[in-house]
Amino acid sequence: MIHQTAIIDPQAIIHDGVSIGAYSVIGPDVEVGENTEIKHHVVIEGPTTIGSECRIFPFASLGLEPQDKKYQGEKSSLEIGNQNTIREYVTINRGTAVGGGITKLGNRGWIMACCHIAHDCIVGDEVTMSNGTTLGGHVIIKDFATLGGMTGVHQFCQVGDYSITGAQSMITQDVVPFSIVTGNRAKLTGINFIGLDRRGFSSQEVDTINQAYKIFFKSGNTKDDALKELKEVFPDEKNIKVFTRFIESSDRGVCR
Repeated sequence: MIHQTAIIDPQAIIHDGVSIGAYSVIGPDVEVGENTEIKHHVVIEGPTTIGSECRIFPFASLGLEPQDKKYQGEKSSLEIGNQNTIREYVTINRGTAVGGGITKLGNRGWIMACCHIAHDCIVGDEVTMSNGTTLGGHVIIKDFATLGGMTGVHQFCQVGDYSITGAQSMITQDVVPFSIVTGNRAKLTGINFIGLDRRGFSSQEVDTINQAYKIFFKSGNTKDDALKELKEVFPDEKNIKVFTRFIESSDRGVCR
């Protein structure tokens, strides 16, 4: 299942059921999990760990050194989870010492052609990155987020759970969970109703999220007063806790 033209370093660990296509290059300190498919002309350098049942398409480049002028050759790594689809020409760089030394991609991601995940990014589970999406360094993408085609995310920004960005959006502030944002210097345009429905949220859960958004964004209250009201009105709602904790953790401020 390994093509005769593939070049695999003796120090690489290749688990059972892995297939590697023609002219792919696997460097030292690379570990590839069971039943992962690496197509032709893929380059993977280490330290990089790739989980099981991933599919990696031609001309992807994974685990190469970060594109950061501060990087001085220190050891850093890339961790990719299970059941990810990584399409053509995707680039994912290792971390840097300044950012904790690691870049991570969770499980069941759908990373379309020509996307870039920069150094020290943390990308959650079941994230979709449409064609040409680019993450600057130190970006955090939470679980179930969807990034529209050619979205650019500024370094150190966060994109919240179950949110979606419009195509060609430029994200310079944090995107709150459950929301839709769009535009060059993206603005909040509403709640991701369709996405929440597809993910199995009940009508009651969606209604509660909608009420929370009105309190925070439309009541005219200050940030602190709005957060206080949310905690009083919805003391035990798990989705509202996700929302309030996200805002409290935001350093760059949130898209409004």
